[in-house]
Amino acid sequence: MKTSYDPEADAFPAWFVPEGVKSDRTDEVAPGVFVDFDAARCAIGVEVLSIRSRVSGTYGASPKQAAAE
Repeated sequence: MKTSYDPEADAFPAWFVPEGVKSDRTDEVAPGVFVDFDAARCAIGVEVLSIRSRVSGTYGASPKQAAAE
């Protein structure tokens, strides 16, 4: 699993598959929360936008702290 935080985009992606696996479809499952699926419709990743406001206001942690845990 690979996670990261992009402060410029304020996005937190998490990938559950090796690098190079392509997404076949992306669905927005909640406002600003996207799930990527492969051709077999298995979830292979998730991306959360506006993560700074979602994490710091609710849990008191910065996105970098949340990514490190």
